[in-house]
Order: sequence, then C-alpha cells, then structure tokens
Amino acid sequence: MCGIVGVLGSHEVAPIIVEALKRLEYRGYDSAGIATVDRGTLDRRRAVGKLVNLSDLLVHEPLAGKSGIGHTRWATHGAATIGNAHPHRAGRVAVVHNGIIENFRELRAELAEAGIGYETDTDTETVALLTELHLDQGLTAEEAAARTIAKLEGAYALCFLFDGEEDLMVAARKGSPLAIGHGDGEMYVGSDAIALAPLTDRITYLEEGDWAVVTRDGVTVRDARGALANRPEKRIRLDNVQVDKSGHRHFMSKEIAEQPTVLGDLISRYLDGAEAEALAATPDFAKVDRLVLVACGTAFYACHVAKYWIEKLARIPVEIDVASEFRYREPPITAGTVALFVSQSGETADTLAALRYCQGKADHILAVVNVAESSIAREADSALQIHAGVEVGVASTKAFTNQLGVLALLALKAAADRGATPPEELERLRGTLRQMPGILSQALVRDEAIAAIASQLAEATDVLFLGRGPMYPLALEGALKLKEISYIHAEGYASGELKHGPIALVDDKTPVVVLAPRDALFDKTVSNMQEVMARHGKVVLITDRKGAETASDGTWHTLVMPEVDPLFAPISYAVAAQLLAYHTAVAKGTDVDQPRNLAKSVTVE
Repeated sequence: MCGIVGVLGSHEVAPIIVEALKRLEYRGYDSAGIATVDRGTLDRRRAVGKLVNLSDLLVHEPLAGKSGIGHTRWATHGAATIGNAHPHRAGRVAVVHNGIIENFRELRAELAEAGIGYETDTDTETVALLTELHLDQGLTAEEAAARTIAKLEGAYALCFLFDGEEDLMVAARKGSPLAIGHGDGEMYVGSDAIALAPLTDRITYLEEGDWAVVTRDGVTVRDARGALANRPEKRIRLDNVQVDKSGHRHFMSKEIAEQPTVLGDLISRYLDGAEAEALAATPDFAKVDRLVLVACGTAFYACHVAKYWIEKLARIPVEIDVASEFRYREPPITAGTVALFVSQSGETADTLAALRYCQGKADHILAVVNVAESSIAREADSALQIHAGVEVGVASTKAFTNQLGVLALLALKAAADRGATPPEELERLRGTLRQMPGILSQALVRDEAIAAIASQLAEATDVLFLGRGPMYPLALEGALKLKEISYIHAEGYASGELKHGPIALVDDKTPVVVLAPRDALFDKTVSNMQEVMARHGKVVLITDRKGAETASDGTWHTLVMPEVDPLFAPISYAVAAQLLAYHTAVAKGTDVDQPRNLAKSVTVE
C-alpha cells in the first residue's frame, strides 16, 4: 500500500521520482504527488488517479529542484482528492507517509489549543502541522521532525523535506518498511527496494522504531530510544527487482507464464542447492506437538492447502488462522508449538503483529516469504524464501504456487523427521515435485481453451467454486482470484457443504466451477456436481483425462488438466484458476494488474 521515494540528487529530481514511483504502482494507489526544494524554496504538485495525470501536470507546471520526495497514496483517512493527496505541507515542511497515525485526533486537539486548524481529512496532515509548530518554537528541522516522531502512535513510514534545506531529508519507520539507498554523492529513501533499483544497489534497511537523518554525505540512524544505531549497508541483486512485461499484455499474464521457471528454480534450490541447508535448519518436527499457520488472503489459502499435506504426511495437528483474527484473539500458545507465518511481501501488517504476539510463546517462529530482508523474515527465528522474484500484479499468482512449493517441501521434511511416512513414499513425492514445473507448463497450454470458457463466464454475475480435500482451499483461492480482478461475485465452498446452504444459489444463470482431479474423493465430488446439474446449474468441470471420461456428460464445459499426483494437484490446478480469472477480467475490460480498491502489500490494518 502506498509508495514513498525521496532523492537528494545531483540532477533534476522530478522525472527521477516519477519513474521511481512507476515502479511502485503495483502496490496500489489512487493519487500521487511530488515536493521539491529548489534554490531553498519548497513547492509541490499533486494529482488524483494514475501517475500519468501527475506527469501531465508536471508538463504544464514544471517542478524544479535537485532534492525531492514523492508518494503514491492508497486512501485510508479521506477520499482520493487533490487536497488529501501527499505530500502534505504545512509552512516550511512537506511530508509523505505510509501507514496510519492512530492518535491523530488527539494530536489535532493539541494543535487546536495552539490555534492551528487543519485543511484535509487525513491523519498525515497532522504530522506536517506538528513539525511546523516545532519549527515555530525554534527547533531545527532535524529536531522538529524528531519531536514529532516521538509523539506518533500507530504504523508509519515517513519522509520529511524542508524549505531552505536542500541537503536534508528525515526518514522514520514503525510498522511500515523503509529503506535508505546509497549513491555516489546522492542519497535515496524508498518504501521498496524496487523503486530504488535503477538508482543504486546499496541499501540500508531501517529497523522498527528507527529514524534517520539523510544528507548527500550519508545517513545517521537512531533507534527508538534515540541511540545511534549502526544499520548495515547491503547489496541487493538487481536481477531480482527488474520490472517489465516482457512482451505480455499484463504483468499478471507474464507472472502466470513464469510459474514453471520459478517453481523449478525453487525446487532445485531446496532439494539440490543452497537452500537445502535452510530447510534442514527448520525445527526437528519429531519434537513438535502442534503447528499454527497464520497468513492473510492468498497466503492464508496456501496455508490451508499445507494443513492437508502436513497432517496427512507428518501427522502433526495443524491450526490455520487469518492473521487479523489471530492477533486480536490472542490464542494460547502451548509448549511444543511451532508458529509459521506466510507473507509474499514479508511486511503484511496483521501477519507481522501476529508474529510478534507469538514471540516468547512459541518454541520456534518460522517464516515463508518472498523478500529476504523483510520485517517478517528478520524477526522470525528462521525463514524460507519462495524465490518467486518480483510479483507486480496485485492478484498473486507465482508467489502462491511457490508458497505451495515451499510448504510441500516443509511437509515432506516434517514427515521425514517424524518417520510418519515411509522413506520410499517420501522419495516418490520428492520426484513428483521435481516433475511439477513440467506439469505446470502443460497446464499453461490450456490457455486458449480457458480463454474460450472465460468469454462466457464474463457474462455471469455470480460464480461458485467447489472442491474437496486439498482442492477445497483451491476453490477458495479460485473464487478470490475471480472476484479480485473481474469484480464478479464469487464464493468457494467445500463440495460437501453444498447441501448446507449454497445450493439455494444454483440456477440456470449460475456457473459452478468444480475442481476435481480423479482422486479418492472424486466420486463424492461428482455426486455434488450432479446435484448442481439437476438444478440446471452450469458446471465447469476442471479435471484430468480419467475424470473427464467418467463425468463430463451434461457439463457446460470440461477442461482437461494434465495428470498429476492428487496430493499436489492444487499446485497445477492453481494455474487453471488463475487463467480463468485472468481471461474473464480481460473479457470484461477491467484493470487486471491494478484492480480497484486493492493494494499489493497491505502494510496497515
């Protein structure tokens, strides 16, 4: 959510900041703006909508200066208007902010006592107003920012710019990520290393509670207590942060197509390469009594699939929970519990808060993330990377399949630790995982057939998804994908729950997508499917060749998927669900990569 870029440069920064903000568009936003200092004078430009609107504005009203900050805003407090867009300014200070200032009403009351009013609906304006008040009291820019930061409660990543200060930015983080970039006589601030990748590969990540004074000579970081903090400078791999569509119409299409490659790379890393040690270093599951899996959105559905795998193969009781419920429910964490947190960004606010709740309670905290230097990875006892590369499309695709890949490998490791599955069966399953990239490639060949189905699905207003066993969470994920990017109302259900309510929704206008590889539960699923067709429901059966031979009569459409071990079918069937959602959204003409109201990285509650 939202994006921050700050530059102390040697060239005009407005075009540099706009280009950097474009690399953060995937995070989701509804307005954008830039502030610069030119010859000591602070000025800004803001626009509602896409960055092209800000670019157009800058053509007609140029913004000079070699020092600047920029922001893409995802509205929280206040609608998407120019007045509410960042940067916010009060007198001599401009500020950009990701997160939520929870005590902004109390701070507004404090400002009112000083005779200071506000002009926007945002919590962020309070930060600028307080800082300007402290400047009026005779503090330096650095001191004014520090005093303001000390009063803030909530989650924030902040970057301040000051009138008359062409060689100064102040940055701070609490609950939202922020990084400092090092250049040759230049310095940068970014909410995401992706934004800074064209500018530098030298990054310092601020820790929780840090605030930093940035000049062209370098950065001074202080921790939450005000003590000097020596945060390391790290080199990032630029090949991991390249962002382009590689000839595809959308990022989502590209990322779906990348899945065989990134999954193959992942499996090789963990079974044969450098990551084998990281997998081996996870807890000895023979000593684990319970696993608690916590995540949000698509990552939660990956955990749901993993519950089936771990309980079946390792015979460990597994609980899964949505992070936003877990963190406030404050469940008891008993001895012998391993807590596992899954997040693509590694910055998901609710997941991070849930992790912190488990610190000191769980025997071990394990993270599955895509970003090695993320907050969740750093604060966990150990972390497993999914190595999916940058995922720009808001609707997760390759990150989901690679999360499943890591969780499948973890389930096999847990089974081996406990001796719960015969070694020869585990070796067979490892062989099956090695074959999965090829199976995903075969699934992608169904693209044209799926597009034909999607062209008709696009006319629906409601769609149901059904699945049993590990295909039940895949039904939930398929429904989520469809509603995210096509805006068609969709719901996923366990097939056995059909008669417990959802069947009331079935009529001749309601497509029902049935995910059913020919497994031990196939006949039960087909019975549910027959109940749908008896009520004139339009069944889209997604199955394998044997399933199609048995059960395709009377279906609206049958999509034949490649043969796969039923245990790992969710990995390949995810491709079909993603393509179905993608082509439906294309047929409807929606914004596939940046669907309305959604953000890629949810860094606030």
